[in-house]
Formats: sequence, C-alpha cells, structure tokens
Amino acid sequence: MTSGFVLAIHGGAGVLPRGDMTPAKEAAYHAALDRVLAAGQAVLAADGSALDAVTAAVEALENEPLFNAGRGAVFTRDGRHEMDAAIMDGRGRKAGAVAGIAGVRNPVRLARAVMERTDHVMMAGEGALQIARDAGLAFEDDAYFFTQERWDSLQGTLRMEADGTLDDDPARRHGTVGAVALDRAGTLAAATSTGGMTAKRTGRIGDSPIIGAGTFADDATCAVSATGDGEAFIRLSVAHEIDARMRLARQPMPEAARQVILHDLTAIGGSGGLICVARDGTLAMPFNCDGMYRGCVRDGDAPETAIYHSVSRDCE
Repeated sequence: MTSGFVLAIHGGAGVLPRGDMTPAKEAAYHAALDRVLAAGQAVLAADGSALDAVTAAVEALENEPLFNAGRGAVFTRDGRHEMDAAIMDGRGRKAGAVAGIAGVRNPVRLARAVMERTDHVMMAGEGALQIARDAGLAFEDDAYFFTQERWDSLQGTLRMEADGTLDDDPARRHGTVGAVALDRAGTLAAATSTGGMTAKRTGRIGDSPIIGAGTFADDATCAVSATGDGEAFIRLSVAHEIDARMRLARQPMPEAARQVILHDLTAIGGSGGLICVARDGTLAMPFNCDGMYRGCVRDGDAPETAIYHSVSRDCE
C-alpha cells in the first residue's frame, strides 16, 4: 500500500465518558497525542528504524501524565506502582519485556534493554532493575510517579468495593499506551507500556508485556499493540491471533483485527482495542468500547488524532 513510513499510537481504550470530557480536557489529550506522534515521526522521517520510532513514541507517552504508563501510572490497591512494558522487533521476532517494576522512569527503555542486553525475553523484580542500572537508565522516586487524579481514582475504587457499588467503568479497568510502526526499509516494530488496572492486586500482570497477547511484530505480517481488559487479551492471544489469521488463513489484516476485537473479544465479555499496521502499510484501530486515545501519521501526510469514533479512515 505504501513505500513510506507509517506510525500509529494509542493512549489506552479507557477513555473518559463523553459527558465527563470537557473541551479543555479534550484539547489536552489531542495536544499530548500530537507531541507523541511528533517524537516518533521525527525518527522515521530521518530514515530511522521502526524499533527506534516505537521506543521514542512510547517513551513520550510514558512522560505524559494523562496516560496510564510511566509518570501517569495508576496505583495498586496497596498504593504502589507496578509497571509492565514490552517491545518487539519485526526482524526475526526479537523481543523484550518487563513486569511489575517500579522506579524506572521509562519502562519501555528497560524492555528494550532486556531484549538487547540479555538472552531473555521477560524479566521482573530485582533482576530487571539490575539490568536498568547496568544500562544506565534513569530512575525516579515515588513523587515523580504520583498524580492526584490517579490517587483519587484509587480511593474511589476502594470505597466502591467496600460499599458493593463497583461498576465496570473502562477508564478504571484498563489503560495502556503503545505504538506500532513501519519504516521506509519495510521493517515493523511494536511497543506497549502500562501501569495496569486501578486497585489491582500486588503482583497482577496483564497482557501488555506478554508477547503475542498485548504486543507483537513480525515483518512477514504485522505489528500490534493492544489495550483493554488484560485477562481477556491473554486468553485470546489477541496480537498473535491477528498474525495467525493473516499468515495461515490469508485474511486481510483489517478484517482479522476487527473480527478479533469486535467478535472474539466481545464474545467473552472483554473490552478494549488495538492498533495494528500491516507489512503493506495498511492500518487498523478497532475498539469495542466508547473510545480509544489514538493517532497516526503517514510519510508525507499530516498527523491525525482521535478519541471517540471518527470519520477518519486511518484513525477508525
């Protein structure tokens, strides 16, 4: 479809309901998405790799406190941060992931360090933190990751649990950031990062760092980054399912992506969405909830961002 680069990003499918989205908040989200797109686009426009582009974009998302990753990560029920991240290079399916970490400013950088500096794919705990130290990655104290909105959300969730009034608000149940890219050399890459679920149990790990569930890339098919109810995405192996349908059933990527989200995920009661770019540059961004913070840019075109359902072909 294209010989140029393609970049897509998401800031999570747990969007604010339309009734709670003020014009000022909406403008802030669009501005943040624009900044993130610019970070990844700068890499690709300079003939950089898809891997470098998704790293830059997800790092920028982690630095934006509006989104549930890095600086804006939600709290566990114990009032702490436990963050997950993954990255995958379509060239040979190299991948790195970290789970349940705290203190590292940009978890996506640590996931990449695992991929590039170790023989492992997924690491957690002190071993993962030592890789971060060895790689010279930046650490921050708890105050850096504290946001009043996330703290208030934790307290509200705990109160609702105690009162027996907990609802299924997706803005609390899921929120993730991610990026997928195709560079001018035809290479694909994907990266995903998250703080998890508000009031999650200590030690809970979702789909984001699991290769084939929330993150996947293969130059032969596509690159995927997912967001939503992590347990459902794990059970369905969502990202790999799209690859398998393309590779084995010769299903077009947009059709595969939409069927997995709008049929398979919905059928088991899961909520969320994903962004996917195919080897030919085709994009799909399906979701089965109220909205998904997202954006995309193609080589030579202006960037687009969206939150709720959009008339844009690319960002829909």
